[in-house]
Amino acid sequence: MMRTLKFIAIILLLLASGAARDKKVAISNARDQYLRQLTQPSSASSTSSLGSLWRDTSIYTNLLIDYKARQLGDPIAIILMEQTLTEASGSVATSRDFQTANGISGLAGKINVSGLQNLLSGQSSTKLQGSGQTASKSSLQTRLGGEVIAVLPNGSLAVEARRQVTMSNQTQTVILRGVVRPGDITSDNTVVSTQMSNLEVEVKGKGVISDSTRPPNFIVRLLLRLIGF
Repeated sequence: MMRTLKFIAIILLLLASGAARDKKVAISNARDQYLRQLTQPSSASSTSSLGSLWRDTSIYTNLLIDYKARQLGDPIAIILMEQTLTEASGSVATSRDFQTANGISGLAGKINVSGLQNLLSGQSSTKLQGSGQTASKSSLQTRLGGEVIAVLPNGSLAVEARRQVTMSNQTQTVILRGVVRPGDITSDNTVVSTQMSNLEVEVKGKGVISDSTRPPNFIVRLLLRLIGF
């Protein structure tokens, strides 16, 4: 019995270490893929020209050197201000009525047509009325500290910010990536997310709240679809 418990404990430790390693590999692969997309050559990107002594993108060409981010690994503060509001509504109404009556009210002579006065009588009515409305609103405002992860050939900076907060058995992780022009960085080394291009924002949680709101797994979803309630 003790050997079985030890064996199970060893298996659980191996699985936990493997999951942590896979998580680190996934983060590294996501960053490499992001940088690979940014460094792809584009016909619209401008190439820096050589000056008489050095490149025009060199920091030595700027006589007013400050502490704003401009090189690989430099820290930068990012103010995340994203708000999305979508609304849509529609309505439809149709109506159709149909009535008909056929009969013979009289014939030549004195032929009795009492049984022919109402040969066919029909009516139909169709009505359709529907309406729909949908609304979605999302807002995210926070301040993150990040760093420059790459300097693009056109002088723009690829930045990444990551923050993880754990409180009351709930962990929230915010990941942000984007491209910043050096001119959009303020004097206090801050940039607003609305001035960033290729912006990627990911907010994910893990804990008691996320476990309660997480969708069921594949097997449970399949059973719910088969049962129908």
